[in-house]
Amino acid sequence: MASEKPSRNDLPQVLLPGPPPSFYFFGDQFYTSDKFQLLKAYESPLPLSEFLTTHAQSIRAILSSGGAPVTAETIRLMPALQLVVTTSQGLNHIDVGECRRRGITVAGAGTIFSADCADAVVGLLLDVMRKISAANRYVKKGLWAVKGDYPLGSKLSGKRVGIVGLGSIGSEVAKRLEAFGCSVSYNSRKKKPDVSYPFYSDVRELAADCDILVVCCTLTEDTHHLINKEVLKALGKEGVIVNIARGAIIDEKELVQCLVQGELGGAGLEVFEHEPDVPTELFELDNVVMTPHNSVFTNESFEDQRKVVVGNLEAFFSNEPLLTPVKND
Repeated sequence: MASEKPSRNDLPQVLLPGPPPSFYFFGDQFYTSDKFQLLKAYESPLPLSEFLTTHAQSIRAILSSGGAPVTAETIRLMPALQLVVTTSQGLNHIDVGECRRRGITVAGAGTIFSADCADAVVGLLLDVMRKISAANRYVKKGLWAVKGDYPLGSKLSGKRVGIVGLGSIGSEVAKRLEAFGCSVSYNSRKKKPDVSYPFYSDVRELAADCDILVVCCTLTEDTHHLINKEVLKALGKEGVIVNIARGAIIDEKELVQCLVQGELGGAGLEVFEHEPDVPTELFELDNVVMTPHNSVFTNESFEDQRKVVVGNLEAFFSNEPLLTPVKND
């Protein structure tokens, strides 16, 4: 006689501290599996600390997104925790150091979002430099017939591009911009032996030698406000900056000041330092193009993410190798 399939109540629980963005688009059954069940802490009236204390011994895994940080305090409340799976490539919302100290494995999204992020960089650059969104508004307001031709833009091809962080996303950006005839150089934690692009150990010097600076690096204590006033000044009045990484890598206050005072040519911003709050000074600037941290929000990427997230959790509960474990540097 075949064994009966276990009921969902018997499945191991995965803590979900807050709803991930995918639920907004696809509903809360997006990560459904017959190997685990989601324990939705945000649906409980209890404070998170009390909720975790109640379920402390049963939670072996967490599914985290950027809106629900996994802090050292949270981790300490779950003595049985063995795995943290995140829906993003970025890890700045997870206390990775605390996880390592406690022998807790972290699994990220791998490189599934790299192509979408790189595509978004190209889109932002074309928009800023060719003034596409601004010209679109000009036409829709009926100003073309009244004021005549819109001011000139600048071509992307042939520009000198500096990439801050030549990881998976940065490499995809470089590949695309090379196709535009751009010359690429980069700054990273260390020089990459298998890369032919010129390497700059000093990001200010990189900015001084570029027309465009693209921020792709991870947010850490070392990269917080890495792009400061000196770097922005070095990029100059004709320079354009694009940030596809995390808002706090740029000193946002200095960025706003440079843009408002005309000390920077333009900016394409996908991320911000205090999301979802955006500096209102940027709203009237035609040389600034902004998107709401959604560069990876495509149907294809979410489906890839679902497969990776569910695959990692199912592998864990089946005692099999994880799909995308985060390596210890």
